[in-house]
Amino acid sequence: MSPRHVPASVTELARVGLFATLPGETLGKLAERMQRDEVPPGTVLIREGQPGDRFYVLLSGVAGVSQTSLGERGIIRAGEFFGEVALAMNIPRTATITTMTPCVVASCDAAAFDGDGL
Repeated sequence: MSPRHVPASVTELARVGLFATLPGETLGKLAERMQRDEVPPGTVLIREGQPGDRFYVLLSGVAGVSQTSLGERGIIRAGEFFGEVALAMNIPRTATITTMTPCVVASCDAAAFDGDGL
């Protein structure tokens, strides 16, 4: 049995700077295609070197960014996004993102990231 798809809400996405200027209809279509997940602290959302198949937006919480060769690189906070490099450049993930606090993330697959059907 697969988990039920819970879409992100238009209200949540509208608070993200990246999406703030999108027309309401486009934002609604995007929200339908973005899956919303509540994630506990210590969860690896993406792992460096793995294939990229999803784009993420952090709706709440804090996550850490690390790279094998450079160690801890920074922090991602609510309203910021990640995972775009692997999708846009068709390369493996360039960093590992791990939740530091309880987080809510919205993510979409490569087709939605590319704007197919929006």
